Amino acid sequence: MQNIYAKQDLSSQELQLLASEMDRRKKSTTTTWLLWFFLGGLGGHRYYLGRTGSAIAMTLTLGGLGIWSLIDLFLISGMLNKKNTEVESQIISELKLMKNARTREA
Repeated sequence: MQNIYAKQDLSSQELQLLASEMDRRKKSTTTTWLLWFFLGGLGGHRYYLGRTGSAIAMTLTLGGLGIWSLIDLFLISGMLNKKNTEVESQIISELKLMKNARTREA
C-alpha cells in the first residue's frame, strides 16, 4: 500500500524504469517454491529471500526436523510478497534520489 502512494510522484518514464528494474531484481515465485521443495529442510528458500538468521536456524535444526518446513508451506507466499515489496520500495527510493540529484544540478 505504501508503494502505491510513492508511485504517484513518478513520471511515466520513471514508472517504466521501475517496471524493468522490478523484472530484473524481484524474487521468483518458481525459484522460491523449488528451493522449498528440494532444500526446505535446510532453509534454502529462506536464504534466497534474504532471511539469513532463520535460514541458519533451519539448517542447524534440519527444518525443525521437518516441522518448520511444513509450516513454511503456508508462509512462503507472504514472505515472497514482503520481499518483493521491499525490493520495489528500494527501487522507488533510488529513483527519487536520482530525480533529486538531477533537480539540484539544474
